Amino acid sequence: MHRTFKNESSLCCSETVNVPMIPLGLKETKEIDMTVPLQDFISEHYSEDASLYLNEIRDFMELRQAMRIPSRNEAGQELLMEYYNQLYFLDQRFFSPHRSLGIHFHWYDSLTGVPSVQRALAFEKGSVLFNIGALYTQIGARQDRSTLTGIQDAIDAFQRAAGAFLYLQENFSHAPSLDMSGPALSMLVRLMVAQVQECVCEKVILMQDNDLNVLLQAAQEAARVSDVYSLVLQAMSVPLLKDYVPFSWISMVQVKTHHFRALAHYYAAVALCDCSGMPDEHDDEGREIKALIQIHTRRPDKLNLQDPDDKRRLGKAHLRKAIIRHEEALRLHGVCKMLRKMDILQEVLSHAHACSLEKYSDIDQEDDFCEVAEAPEIQSHTQQKPDIKTPDFSAVRVTDIFHRLGPLSVFSARNRWVRRHTCLVRGEAGLGLTLRGDSPVLVAGVLPGGCAAEAGLREGDYIVAVNGADCRWAEHAEVVHALKSCTERGLELDVITLQSHEVEKRMNLSPTGERECQSGSPRKASREYERGSSSIWNWSWRSGGGGGSKRLGSTFSLSFGNLREGESMY
Repeated sequence: MHRTFKNESSLCCSETVNVPMIPLGLKETKEIDMTVPLQDFISEHYSEDASLYLNEIRDFMELRQAMRIPSRNEAGQELLMEYYNQLYFLDQRFFSPHRSLGIHFHWYDSLTGVPSVQRALAFEKGSVLFNIGALYTQIGARQDRSTLTGIQDAIDAFQRAAGAFLYLQENFSHAPSLDMSGPALSMLVRLMVAQVQECVCEKVILMQDNDLNVLLQAAQEAARVSDVYSLVLQAMSVPLLKDYVPFSWISMVQVKTHHFRALAHYYAAVALCDCSGMPDEHDDEGREIKALIQIHTRRPDKLNLQDPDDKRRLGKAHLRKAIIRHEEALRLHGVCKMLRKMDILQEVLSHAHACSLEKYSDIDQEDDFCEVAEAPEIQSHTQQKPDIKTPDFSAVRVTDIFHRLGPLSVFSARNRWVRRHTCLVRGEAGLGLTLRGDSPVLVAGVLPGGCAAEAGLREGDYIVAVNGADCRWAEHAEVVHALKSCTERGLELDVITLQSHEVEKRMNLSPTGERECQSGSPRKASREYERGSSSIWNWSWRSGGGGGSKRLGSTFSLSFGNLREGESMY
């Protein structure tokens, strides 16, 4: 049975003006010139002419420079994601566990501006990830929440912000700056969840159609918002953070805790006092009374909610609590200088207070000498729990800027190799070797006494050049075709031998498991970051499990005893 209300204008305290949200500022960083350190590493580790990679180094530094000042929209988020994914390749290419590049990463605390300096690339990764979350908070706070679309966009942004901060908290340790410490990130996750819950409440209020059930739902949603902001306040009050979190944040959370608790009592009062439905043969009145009782944390004492006078008395009791809470919210607002500058916040709080006062005046009767009722608290409940969204790093596809150095399965900072030049001449029995895979092609077996063995080729060698033509990124068939062109004069081969057959298992090193290249250029594989052994210096990824991610850096032995699928003997 549809319910109508006597004073429909009293249903909403403010349909078009919302309480401001709390956005985070982005961490700032100094510009870094990586030219010399990267050139030195290319010369020493890869034995390449570093001057040939100046374009790549410039491209990477330009990307970092752009990342420092991203636009405050989705394009800015994509830029941060792109740089974050490129850091994966930079780590694999240049950050060896045996030496330091001598690059120092300078980042400033987002709240205090206190600088931190680290040589660990993990600090750079974590700071960028923090900014991904911070930028989502700014996108969410800017949405027009007077529309359902704006509310939903705000919910999505705050959920993604919570996911970024949670991912950072779970995967990094020993943060050098307080804004990325465990307690601070835990507090930020709770704050984002609370702001999601606030948007959900606003959506219910915006969608209200003068229905009793919607009023009761709005009361419980508002109580839920108050509860989650109380948890945020607890997180802000831990010893490490109580003198760190801005006073304006603490004041805003306190204001919202009281404001939404007041709204919970206000909507309960409107449901109790303005319902004009009459019972019918289907016992709608019984279900209505049950619903009115169930929104309370306990059954109202000495009141018969089938009696209109008792319903009005309980409604007045809720309004008295609402007015007390509104006044406390206004008092806390007046204490904080920063909040006093927010005219829109003053408008929302004052209007909500006026609504409760007006409603109380409407139902107050001079000849009401009944005993004052005591209103129980509203049972908090939500129809839409926040869905924390972990960053989707595969959403922004990137190509390794330094892909010309060769496939990461071999040519990484963690591998060491010896390069050799040899001449291979075809004999009557063929070349006497077995090849496997591609990018680069592996010598999987050498026939004893054969041509390949005489040329000095060994199991585990990688063919990187044929007759001077680079084939590090070549497909299996391309190398085979080049070897088949061998004449009596032979072929000039360049091969490398890893210093141990216990090599890092990186043939599928891209976090998405996709092969990195196709015939000379890397495929644009999606890149989710590893939780691997990139721990150097003072700050690092956690190496522990969780989330189902494989830890990179495991080893495997190459066995060359038998031909396998994908192998060919020549």
